[in-house]
Amino acid sequence: MVNPSQPTNKPTTSVKLVLLGEAAVGKSSLVLRFVSNDFQENKEPTIGAAFLTQKCSLPNRTIKFEIWDTAGQERFASLAPMYYRNAQSALVVYDVTKPTSFIKARHWVNELKAQANKNIIIALVGNKVDLVKGGNKVDKKKLKGLNENENADESMNVTAGDDQDDGSENEAEDDEDSGLLTRKVAREEGEALAKAEGLLFFETSAKSGKNVSDVFLSIANKIPEETGPNGRNSARGTGPGADGIADVESGRDGRVDLMAGNGRSGAQSCNC
Repeated sequence: MVNPSQPTNKPTTSVKLVLLGEAAVGKSSLVLRFVSNDFQENKEPTIGAAFLTQKCSLPNRTIKFEIWDTAGQERFASLAPMYYRNAQSALVVYDVTKPTSFIKARHWVNELKAQANKNIIIALVGNKVDLVKGGNKVDKKKLKGLNENENADESMNVTAGDDQDDGSENEAEDDEDSGLLTRKVAREEGEALAKAEGLLFFETSAKSGKNVSDVFLSIANKIPEETGPNGRNSARGTGPGADGIADVESGRDGRVDLMAGNGRSGAQSCNC
């Protein structure tokens, strides 16, 4: 339904967005929730990258996200620059029950700051909050022990990451009665990193949909209104966006198998 208070012929800005993060933190599930409002309990790991599009309708314009969902396995890490090059926005995702994924998130933030375009909009996203018990509370004694072994844990993930679907079994303790896990990354840690680096920050659940749309809508509102040819953003930096409530339109996806070659050869659909 068209909102009569909003322009009917709004300009469209295409925005390249890349997702980065360790394997099995829920990057693909976040995108699936955003694009299709769906969740798959046993989603297959991404091979190489997946390409999807989605539109966010703001009061005075439409943001068309061109989303590159990258694989988290270490064997694909060297290909990441191909995807974040010229990206105007990025989601750096970690799992709140898996501290090594937060270490990896720091790495991606540092890499983006050093190598991506200087005005890239970065959102730090702590995912899987639906899995944790005790809200934001962290067992500090257990966390201290984990922190002392972070380097060893990270090294193990680098060598074994390609063969494991999810390393959380070794890091997160089960609550047999509730089926929940112990939070290992406090919200305050994520907030502190975001504040220090000038990032947007959210905690999300791809399973329940909590805060997922808010992540993308916040990025959309940060995109500068100045656009270049074909409606593509030319300023490539943060700036004032349109305020107000935004609507999200659904999209479809295409996938790129990097084992079969590189480049933007995947199927693509536009929600016109």
